[in-house]
Amino acid sequence: MSYKSLQHFIEKLESAGELIRIKEYVSPILEIAEITDRISKHNGKALLFENTGKPFPLLINAMGSYKRICLALGVKDLDDIALEIEKLLKEFSSPKNNLLDKLKMLPKLSQMSSWMPKQTNISAVCQEVILREPDIETLPILQCWPFDGGKFITLPLVHTKDPNTGIRNVGMYRMQVFENNICGMHWHLHKGGAKHYQEYKKAGKVMPIAVVLGGDPVYTYAATAPLPENIDEYMLAGFLRKKKVELVKCITQDIEVPSDADFVIEGYVDPKEELIWEGPFGDHTGYYSLPDWYPRFHITCITHKEHAVYPATIVGIPPQEDAWIGKATERIFLAPIKMTLCPEITDMDMPVEGVFHNIVIAKINKTYAGQALKVMNALWGAGQMMFNKILIIVDQTTDIHNYKALVEQMVKQVDLSSDIHFFAGPMDVLDHASTNFAYGSKMGIDATVKFPEEKNSIVEKNVIAIGFKDKIEAIKQKYPEIKAINHTLLSGNIPAVFISIEKNRQHQVKELHSQLMNEESFNSIRCVFYFDSEVDLSDIQDMVWRFANNIDPKRDTYFVNSENNTKVGFDATGKTLEFDNFKRDWPNIVVMDDATIESIDKKWDKLGIGAFIPSPSLKYRDQVTKKGFKF
Repeated sequence: MSYKSLQHFIEKLESAGELIRIKEYVSPILEIAEITDRISKHNGKALLFENTGKPFPLLINAMGSYKRICLALGVKDLDDIALEIEKLLKEFSSPKNNLLDKLKMLPKLSQMSSWMPKQTNISAVCQEVILREPDIETLPILQCWPFDGGKFITLPLVHTKDPNTGIRNVGMYRMQVFENNICGMHWHLHKGGAKHYQEYKKAGKVMPIAVVLGGDPVYTYAATAPLPENIDEYMLAGFLRKKKVELVKCITQDIEVPSDADFVIEGYVDPKEELIWEGPFGDHTGYYSLPDWYPRFHITCITHKEHAVYPATIVGIPPQEDAWIGKATERIFLAPIKMTLCPEITDMDMPVEGVFHNIVIAKINKTYAGQALKVMNALWGAGQMMFNKILIIVDQTTDIHNYKALVEQMVKQVDLSSDIHFFAGPMDVLDHASTNFAYGSKMGIDATVKFPEEKNSIVEKNVIAIGFKDKIEAIKQKYPEIKAINHTLLSGNIPAVFISIEKNRQHQVKELHSQLMNEESFNSIRCVFYFDSEVDLSDIQDMVWRFANNIDPKRDTYFVNSENNTKVGFDATGKTLEFDNFKRDWPNIVVMDDATIESIDKKWDKLGIGAFIPSPSLKYRDQVTKKGFKF
């Protein structure tokens, strides 16, 4: 279905019991983010803050559950979209042997044309109010986290055009507010907006830009979707909403935008102008993305609806609202991957703890030796999958959405000496663990059942762990840098343990792993994950999140061969120049400050949002302080 406006979507959320209106004043500076963090981490509802101290209400967490992302995209189940795409692709790729077969396709072609965006000259609601002397400060723009560089627009749909072809790109790039008419434009070097910027720079031209906020929520999803280059995001939006997007030309820039948007921020970037120091920003990785130089966006005009709603989101330590947007991408883009890239793929899963790109699990219909490696290479060469860091391939025998079953399958099928493969390639700009900026290593794990040609000639011995728990104190006494050991996986016959250490010397993790693997008490242990001493080893999800963020796979994986067994250690500790010769800055985790937590605690009962929820940041604040940040 299509929504006539963001207000229409709000009405749908409210009728479905998925919205809470908050009438009490809440500050956009940190307080809204703190409330949203508590709600989103407990599967809470969408929040409409009606008293922001600004002329406009603020909607947040609107797509922050499976039900709400389905409502936003107009479906009951996300897999329905994938099935529809698969059906379309099959119809268009099937042989057309005669004229009748070809004529049967005409209705489909007509249907596709109805999804294509069109420009309209009618009066647009997004231009009901025109502010030719724009002041971005009239919007309730959030500062999400205490060490953010400032206030950020977090759900902007940034419209640009290729100066040579006129092809549109709609991307989502955060925007830091510097002055009432100047923002930063944080487009990453791999993104469409950045490529258009380089073309304007070559041509020596000023770059027109329009930033849209609100409208049909499908627009927001489409701006995040990993579409191939030169595929219009509004064609995807038209397909999803089953109605074409009507576009209207901006007032001061040669750009078209959806006529039903809530806000349109018009402006330009001058490639000849000096860049601006933008950030830091508490990002979707759960760590602060570090400050860097980005273009200045000059605002020339702001238009909006008479009763506009400002949409926003926060990101940080998962889970947050963006996890559900990522889930939509996982399900929707499964069909195109199957049909055009890897027909053997039957399912995919991107765990929330992997923050979209760090961990991907793919299930394949395996029919020949080496097929898992073929899929690894194909996926790492496909669009935004190039940013993936850890790729696990299984076959049809495994339920990839059952992580316990997945780990058990990996224990059975992964030969540590031959089934872990390392590659190098581009990394996400936000990856802080790679030795080099935006370039690092990737790890592929072949957890499929092996054909005879793939089996190692050396048969590894599986030793059941007996009595390891009783040896832990002796191990800690012998190796005083070890602060804690979690051995709970051993009870499920999974030969892996988690160890936290206090780092105090170079090459410490590699040397410690080599020593431990030669200890008799570790005979049954095949895999060890090493973390910093402040990490809570009882929280598996938290450890997976840190592991996926903090390793450069090839650099931080250590193999030890012992008695026909290969044992592996993963260094998921934070890296420093002192102990790891790591020359890039290492960011801190995203945690709220004590003053904001206390403020929300005090006003919680006035907000009308249900039973008290303590701040998720309480778990992490001592860890942040230890790293040098003071509240």
